[in-house]
Amino acid sequence: MAKSAHRKRRKSRKTHKQKRSRGWILHLIVIILIVIAARVIWLDQNIQQHFEGQRWALPATVYARPLELFPGQKVTINDLIKELELLGYRRSIATRQKGEFSASDSVVNFYSRGFTFVDGTEYPNKISLKIVDNSLQSIKNLVTGDSIPLVRLEPVEISKIYPAHHEDRVLIKLDNVPIFLIKALLATEDRRFYEHSGIDPKGIARAFITNLKAMRIRQGASTLTQQLIKNFYLTHERTYWRKANELIMALLLERRYEKNDILEAYLNEVFLGQDNSRAIHGFGLAAEYYFGAPLNELRHDQLAMLVGLVKGPSYYDPLRHPDRARERRDVVLKSMNSLGLLDQEQLKTNLSAKLDLKPGRSLSRSRYPAFTDLVRKQLRQNYAETDLRSAGLRIFTTLDPIVQDKAERVIKERLRQFDKEMKLAPGQLQGAILVTDIHSGEIKAVLGSRDASSSGYNRAVYASRPIGSLIKPVVYLTALEQGKTLASMIRDEAIAWKLPNGNIWRPENYDKKFYGEVPLIMALEHSYNAATVNLGKDTGLDRIVKRLSALGLEQSLSAYPSLLLGAIELSPLQVSRIYQTLANDGFSIPPRTIRAVLTQENKPLQTYELKIGKVIEPEAAYLIKYAMSEVVRTGTARSVAAVLPGQLPLAGKTGTTGELRDSWFAGFDENTLTVVWLGRDDNKPAGLTGSSGALRVWIDLMKNLPVSPLDQRAPTSIEWYWINPQTGKLIERDCKGAIPLPFIKGTQPHEQESCHQNKRGVKEIFRGWLP
Repeated sequence: MAKSAHRKRRKSRKTHKQKRSRGWILHLIVIILIVIAARVIWLDQNIQQHFEGQRWALPATVYARPLELFPGQKVTINDLIKELELLGYRRSIATRQKGEFSASDSVVNFYSRGFTFVDGTEYPNKISLKIVDNSLQSIKNLVTGDSIPLVRLEPVEISKIYPAHHEDRVLIKLDNVPIFLIKALLATEDRRFYEHSGIDPKGIARAFITNLKAMRIRQGASTLTQQLIKNFYLTHERTYWRKANELIMALLLERRYEKNDILEAYLNEVFLGQDNSRAIHGFGLAAEYYFGAPLNELRHDQLAMLVGLVKGPSYYDPLRHPDRARERRDVVLKSMNSLGLLDQEQLKTNLSAKLDLKPGRSLSRSRYPAFTDLVRKQLRQNYAETDLRSAGLRIFTTLDPIVQDKAERVIKERLRQFDKEMKLAPGQLQGAILVTDIHSGEIKAVLGSRDASSSGYNRAVYASRPIGSLIKPVVYLTALEQGKTLASMIRDEAIAWKLPNGNIWRPENYDKKFYGEVPLIMALEHSYNAATVNLGKDTGLDRIVKRLSALGLEQSLSAYPSLLLGAIELSPLQVSRIYQTLANDGFSIPPRTIRAVLTQENKPLQTYELKIGKVIEPEAAYLIKYAMSEVVRTGTARSVAAVLPGQLPLAGKTGTTGELRDSWFAGFDENTLTVVWLGRDDNKPAGLTGSSGALRVWIDLMKNLPVSPLDQRAPTSIEWYWINPQTGKLIERDCKGAIPLPFIKGTQPHEQESCHQNKRGVKEIFRGWLP
């Protein structure tokens, strides 16, 4: 009896333990299921958040100005061809496809790609341009034969501002992807893409058998959906945990989204190469990187090569391993043939095609680093760095690639010549150029170095150097505003100016001579130092400093005497700001590099309107502009008249600093201001005056650009009189040495003298010019 009760108690305890054990197992299973469900829900939310939001951090794209063409415009065949080549257009006999052009001696035909500009979209069109004597005569639609008043080429892409992880994409829509590419991709990577649900059991089985027979891994089984998940959401570590996540997320992605949405995302996400520090993602960018053309302009063999890269972008890199790339391309083409998507003749043609790579420059570097540097400087005033790096902004700038290209060639060739003449080591002599549209303030070209491709020190923006005689037009303008005239007699004689520290300053002319009393205009033309200092002292240093500020100089200055001869340090950009106002008839416009900023969806964020302010009265502006044109005609920049006699009048001023350390020239025609600086970074003498150095660079550039002579129509309040340059008095026009000068009505000299009173020869006044 007792034994039976004991057995029952033992059995009861065992049963209780078993029930407790099963309970724990059930609890554990429930917990595991809850954890798995939570994980699945989290993965699902993660997929939705990224797939439906901003999928990629897109770089900001920076464009040059679009080339606008209209009848009567000055343009050369060579410049037009250069622009088309910068845009990646391909030369052909007949323009049958978008992105092609043909050219003869007087006609250029091209098939435009179309583009969404700031003010709307222009669609692809076949255009014919007739150019005679460097002038655009007519524009016609090649399809309809109709005349067209205006056509715009799409702007050249000049730079990108990349995300921190240096990824880049050219986003493409599935509807715009060549059908051949889609078929080739599916045939090669995932033939059952439209049949499976994210993972392909048949593909897994097939790969397992193939690898088992080969006793090594020869075939993968990842679907395009799995590849997208791996690239888009997960790391590339090889662990069972990552693989499990990949399978779950592939199923979830397929459950949530349409096949075409997944395929489009894959086409934009797939990794297809490396450009220095930048990863090439997506077929859109890969087409531009390897072939220099949009995806929809590629041939079948080129598309097949891109598909071949999916298997191994590094191993099949066509730039480093062209034979491997060609072999892999041929595998793709043969696969297309086996599926009946290419016939034998097409297969033969494509297999015989060369790779025909046109990668050009590295896209990870700006095409024009000095200009891009200035763009970013101005962008930071309105946008956060994260927006510039990730929001896919479209930034339209003022850069003129043709002007930029010519400036680059000019400074490179001229400085190479200076190196030989002065026996300098290459790179010792440096230079900077800044070209600005006078009437809009738009910067058309920037060179921060003799090596335009260098992304180093941007001298055009940041190099502050003494400007020498470039200051003199401001001194003379201030004097004109205080009642002086171009005929006012200025004392070019020795001066001893006592400084606040007790030292005595004794400025001299370049040739160590003095010329007595000379007319104000001649003192400026020939850049007399002593005359300028005497004039500045009479005018007042404080007034001159105030005038500099009104002209656009933002830095504060002390009113010290050496300021009168340019002992202030400015960059070419700052000089350009001052001279733009002088060239623009007294209207000040801040220099700008940006026209508009658009979102990725082409919605305008900000336009940069002109900010114009009148800071010089029209009469004074006219007088100083006329005086500067005389600097070019007969003064220190007279070599311009010898080289470009048919382009006059032009205007400008040379500048040279102590011991020939800096060579400057700021010159302009009716529309364009160009500032040139030459010197050495170590501040040692460059051995060049303004006229022997920077002026020669300026002339070289002007010879290669369309030049518009100055419009010298005077305000109605300006009157002309003949003057004796020896005395500044009125004289008959037939008298020897008489010169005509403009005056504000009522300010002309009132004393008249006869011809026989003109005793001192004009040639004596002309001596001693400072180059």
